[in-house]
Amino acid sequence: MASSERAVTHTAAALLIGNELLSGKVEDQNLAPLATTLRSLGIRLTRALVVGDDRAAVASEVRALSAAHDVVFTSGGVGPTHDDITLEAVADGFGVPTEIHPQLAALVRAHYGAACTAEHLLMARAPVGAQLRSSSEVQWPTVVMHNVWVMPGVPELFRMKLLIVREHLIGPSAIVSRALFTQIEEAELKPLLDRAVALHPLIEIGSYPKWFDASYKTKVTFDGVVESQVEAAVQELIALLPAGAVRR
Repeated sequence: MASSERAVTHTAAALLIGNELLSGKVEDQNLAPLATTLRSLGIRLTRALVVGDDRAAVASEVRALSAAHDVVFTSGGVGPTHDDITLEAVADGFGVPTEIHPQLAALVRAHYGAACTAEHLLMARAPVGAQLRSSSEVQWPTVVMHNVWVMPGVPELFRMKLLIVREHLIGPSAIVSRALFTQIEEAELKPLLDRAVALHPLIEIGSYPKWFDASYKTKVTFDGVVESQVEAAVQELIALLPAGAVRR
């Protein structure tokens, strides 16, 4: 699929996999870059889950998320070791076995040469029937089973694979976002926010207090798909605020 033929995608979910995430041994660094990328494409990330290295649990979550979202991204568990169960779990979720994908196997053999072993070839696994999504910028393609993108857990590799996502997916419309930084505490701001929310139901308005920062007290964000509607909501709140309340 060429970038000019990107699939229109409304909703996405993320499934972060690994005992190390749940134990705190490793801090997740993939959800925020994924959310930022999807947002820039106009795709709404509506759910994110963390699950351990439990094949049955991952398969169950894959089935549920795949049925409820246009696209699902898994993160982690695609290496050659005993706890890398994501590819098998995704296959289980769709009721198929895994196989050594010939294109991936060729890449593995080319990389390792004469040193290539059966263990190395475990990195060429894919569910039967899966497709590969590639990019001119990324040598190693991404396994996609139906609407489930199987992404690596290593943050550097994950961010690299987001280049492929950009080439193949697009949202129905761009998300327009604006922000106000105010000198009003969130509790005092609430009645004014409630009025703005009621008057602009198509705009997603968020409120985020900042403690121990002299530059502002509450950040208010406005998100929508029609720029004029977003600007109208911004101006509505500005008009309700006392003079000098907006820092920027």
